[in-house]
Amino acid sequence: MGLVARKIEEAGISTVTLNMIWPYQRLVGMPRVAAIEYPFGRPFGDVGDASTQREVLVAALAFAEEAGQPGQIKHLPFRWHQEPKDTKWHPSAPSPIIAMMQARRAKREAKFEG
Repeated sequence: MGLVARKIEEAGISTVTLNMIWPYQRLVGMPRVAAIEYPFGRPFGDVGDASTQREVLVAALAFAEEAGQPGQIKHLPFRWHQEPKDTKWHPSAPSPIIAMMQARRAKREAKFEG
């Protein structure tokens, strides 16, 4: 994401990256980071929670308007509603790409066992 943001910035367009691991911002060169304390895979909130998703998006866009030079980090005022150990964010069924990867792995493992 940092490389993409840098290339967009080189074209003269300011960027803001919504990021859960904001300390790495300078290492990978993300120009502006809206930091959020949410679990991986849920940077905008829970599935189906349109209200929170909208609030996060509006906050990130507001930071895009107020941020000046690259290198800025703003911690958004959102906190996940559960303790990290209690967060179960994986869906009950895997996405098609994950299902395909699992099937390939099972096929490879079966080949070595047989």
